[in-house]
Amino acid sequence: MIRNLNVKKLTVFVATIFTLTFTTSSVTPNASSEPAIPLKPTAVSQPVRTIVLDPGHGGKDAGARGLRANEKDIVLEVALKLGKKIEKELPGVRVIYTRKTDVFIPLYERPAVANKNKADLFISIHCNAAATRRSPARGTETLVCGYSRLGQQDAAIRENASILLEDNYEENYGGFDPKDPSSMIVFQLMKNQYRRESIKLASLMQDKFSTSRRPDRGVKEQSLAVLSTAGMPAVLTELGFMSNSTEENYMLSTAGQNEIIQNLFDAIKTYKTAAER
Repeated sequence: MIRNLNVKKLTVFVATIFTLTFTTSSVTPNASSEPAIPLKPTAVSQPVRTIVLDPGHGGKDAGARGLRANEKDIVLEVALKLGKKIEKELPGVRVIYTRKTDVFIPLYERPAVANKNKADLFISIHCNAAATRRSPARGTETLVCGYSRLGQQDAAIRENASILLEDNYEENYGGFDPKDPSSMIVFQLMKNQYRRESIKLASLMQDKFSTSRRPDRGVKEQSLAVLSTAGMPAVLTELGFMSNSTEENYMLSTAGQNEIIQNLFDAIKTYKTAAER
């Protein structure tokens, strides 16, 4: 957890570590002009026994708003159904939720739940939104913590804005201000020990979404506070666009939710099988 740390000092420290470590290529194939994020050597196979599901937003933070519903309600319903399916069909796997009701949970407490319970996976579930309902934007995307290209900050800024609803957010995040571009440097430079595994899980999710003919917006690297302190593979998946009425209706329908849940479950099961070989 990032607590009581001076942002400038932390930036210098992380930048120093960055220059002394090995590097690897970015997620996106055309990202050669971007600085790569350092990785530790690939970890040994790790059984997946505990999964933390994080329904985004909640309580006073409605998230993206559609014509019929709010993001916070859709993601909670999906998370609860997904968790039930995991526990039923993956014996021995424990599911923990950051919230099971319509309550507000500060961003820094969400990965802390996963860290405290020594979780093997942290999955934050969200819905996307375009700036205007006239936008044709649709489809799924899954985010990992890492460098962000110029012009790809929209999702990060929108999700990190929830920090402003928390009490004492400056203390909880060591002075991080989601409105200050310079503060984003800390999140962009921080190493994620499990970045490679996060990318694998995110890629599997996008592959499974594609089997349901959902438009694939790809795996993206973003400076997301909710992922930055997770000590395990961690992803944030966007189920679709609340600003698109067709997608909102799909995410609200029983058939649509069942398909989304099956896609996510298949990705988790495939990841688990590969990790335990």
